[in-house]
Amino acid sequence: MPVRYVLKRLWLAVPTLLGVAVIVFVLLRIVPGDPVAMMIGPEATMADIARLRAFYGLDKPVLEQFLIYLGNIAVGDLGDSIGFKQSVAELIFAHLPPTLELVVFAIVCGGGAGVALGCAAVHWRGRWPEMLVDLANGVSVAIPDFLWALLLILFFGVLVPVLPISGRLDPALPLAFATRFFLAESLLRGDVGAVGTLLRHMLLPGLALALPLTAVVARLLKTSLLAEMTRDYILLARVKGFGPARILLRHALPNALIPTVTLGGVQFMFLLGGTVLIELIFAWPGIGNLAIRAVLNRDLPLIQGITLTFAALFVLLNLLIDAICVLLDPRLRND
Repeated sequence: MPVRYVLKRLWLAVPTLLGVAVIVFVLLRIVPGDPVAMMIGPEATMADIARLRAFYGLDKPVLEQFLIYLGNIAVGDLGDSIGFKQSVAELIFAHLPPTLELVVFAIVCGGGAGVALGCAAVHWRGRWPEMLVDLANGVSVAIPDFLWALLLILFFGVLVPVLPISGRLDPALPLAFATRFFLAESLLRGDVGAVGTLLRHMLLPGLALALPLTAVVARLLKTSLLAEMTRDYILLARVKGFGPARILLRHALPNALIPTVTLGGVQFMFLLGGTVLIELIFAWPGIGNLAIRAVLNRDLPLIQGITLTFAALFVLLNLLIDAICVLLDPRLRND
């Protein structure tokens, strides 16, 4: 992708993030409830409440608060959490890596399984494997991710207790990490034991997120592949004597993957939002759990920081999807 195009997209992201900041800032101040009154005990006096409101800048006019907030964002300061008494940026950087690793794991598992099932359904078109794939897709889509989570806990945590059902890592293991990306760091270090432990804890929440995604990817890819199989270049490949599997995987699949990749990017953001319940169910120490606590405590700076982080991830992800589509489709490179 040309550097000029990338810079243009990044520049256009500025008004997007500004709009998100405005909407969230205004909505949080319209909703009833005083975060300062929620964080202090019932024995606090009105003077104590006024002093804390002044400390967090909540006693100023809304417009002045917003201008101060924008100025702080411009220098990378997201403020301090009212409930945690910590920097919002530090809290987000500490809780975002576990969520990102969980979502990437779900995308890899769900996307890979969806591509395999979609190809299988087209390859065995009109036979029992296609019917089995369609049935599995229907069941996976009908059951939401949080219900999958409860079913997985019931089976693998209660009936056949072979997998951990809470946490990210066994607290008894003396493992030291330099970053919060535990799985990525363990893979880079070649620590097989740590990788195995992390994957065992990640398997159930990752499957709960991946199963609905698998069905969506398989359905979309199957539709795209069936459309591609009617193209002239597929007919030409058959005339040349290529086998069905080669035609499907080497000719039709790369073109059919383009809409699937676009959907995968959208699903990535949906999975980030969907981890809220999954992280709560599995006690996963990610940004979803952090967001729940921020909302319950009316922690305005933390809610604003998390929302802006999601918006920035969405912008960067769209740019990444465009880059992948350009790599898959030579016509886009020529354009």
